[in-house]
Amino acid sequence: MISSSATIGCNCTIRQNVCIGTRYSSEDAPQIGDNVDFGVGAVVIGKIRVGNNVRIGANAVVLRDIPDDSTAVGVPARIVSMLSRHAS
Repeated sequence: MISSSATIGCNCTIRQNVCIGTRYSSEDAPQIGDNVDFGVGAVVIGKIRVGNNVRIGANAVVLRDIPDDSTAVGVPARIVSMLSRHAS
């Protein structure tokens, strides 16, 4: 299920049984950035922001913001890695 109130960026991969929804009202929908990869059964609910270039693991339950360039897994989801960008 994907809430009609949610905002989803470009190039996102949404696998089966993913839920992107609200908690209390249609104003409570997530904002999803670009290049987000949702694992099977992932749940993202509430007025949160998922950044760009994020991976969300299978069956993860995201209840808080996820910063750009990171990977989140677990119930509730926690950040397990972040892409570091080095200046060359």
